[in-house]
Amino acid sequence: MLPELVFSSDDLPAPDRFDAWRELMSSTHAPMRLESDRAADFWAHQRVIELGAVSVWPATYQQVVFIRTPELIRTADPETFHLSFLMKGEAGAIWDRVEKSYGPRDFHFNDSSRSYRIQTGVGPISSVGVEVPRALLPMQRGRAELAVGRHMSAQEGIGGLLAHFLTQLARGTSAYLPADGPRLGTVLTDLMAALVAHALDAEAALAPETRTRELSLRIKDFIRRNLHDSELTPSRIAEAHHISPGYLHRLFRAEAETVAAYVRRKRLEGARRDLADPALTGTPIHVIAARWGFPRATDFTRAFRAVYGITPKDHRYTQELHRNAVR
Repeated sequence: MLPELVFSSDDLPAPDRFDAWRELMSSTHAPMRLESDRAADFWAHQRVIELGAVSVWPATYQQVVFIRTPELIRTADPETFHLSFLMKGEAGAIWDRVEKSYGPRDFHFNDSSRSYRIQTGVGPISSVGVEVPRALLPMQRGRAELAVGRHMSAQEGIGGLLAHFLTQLARGTSAYLPADGPRLGTVLTDLMAALVAHALDAEAALAPETRTRELSLRIKDFIRRNLHDSELTPSRIAEAHHISPGYLHRLFRAEAETVAAYVRRKRLEGARRDLADPALTGTPIHVIAARWGFPRATDFTRAFRAVYGITPKDHRYTQELHRNAVR
C-alpha cells in the first residue's frame, strides 16, 4: 500500500471541521484563504497519496471558495503546478480578468505562483487533485504556465487516459508497494505534461485575432505578477514572451495605453489598496512602495500625487478617519 494521509471531518467536532480542513488544504496545495457558506456544518473527506515528490489527493467536500492572493504568494510559494480532475459538481475560476467555468469530467490547471479565486457550486464536489513541483514537469521553462485557464477535457484522448489513471488510483492503493510510489509519480508527471502540451498545441490552431487577444492577456498577467520588480521594463516583458519590444508596443497602442503607463497604473492601484488596508497600518509607506516596484520613496510620492491628487501619507490618514467614522 502507498503512504497515505486521511482526513475525515467526522472525526472532529462540528465547530472545528472547516478550520482543520483549511489547514490541510494550505499544506497540501499552497497557503490560501478559504470561505464557505457551510462553514458551521462543513464536512469533507480527503486522502493525500504520496508518489515521491508528487502527491495525489482524492477529495469530497461541500461548497467552498479558494482564494490565493499576491500577499499569500509573497509569504510562501511552493512553486508547484496543480491539476484538478473534477468528477462531480461545478466550479468557476478567476485569474484577474480571466474567468473560466468547469463541470464534471473537466480538468482545471493552476500555478501556485499565480493569484486566483475558485468557487465551487452549491452541491457537493468530488475531485482528484495532483501536485507536481514545477521543476519536475518535463516542459520548456515558462511554457506550462500558459496553460492556466485552458480547456482540458477528460472525455477522450490524453485527458481520458489521465482521468482513467487518476480514477484507478483514487479507488485504492492496496495493490501497490511503497517503492511503486515514485514510479507512479513519474508516469503521472509525464501524462500531465502531455495533457498540458496538447492543450497548448490546440491553441496554436486558433484564429490570429484570438491568439493576439490571448497573448495580450498573458502579457498583462505577467506584468501584474511582477509589479514588485523595479526592473520590469518593456524589453524584459517582450523577452519573456518571445516577441520584439516593437511588437509589444503595438499591442498596447491598440488599447490607447503605453506599456509603461499600464505598469505604472497597476503599481499605483496596488499600493493604494495596501495603504487603505487596516492590516497594513503598521507597515511603513516606503516599504509598501518598494513592494509595488517603487524603490525611491520620492518617486512614489510624486507619481501617487499626480494620479490621485493626494500624497500617500494623506491617503492613508483619510482612509483611517473614514474607518473610524463608520464604526
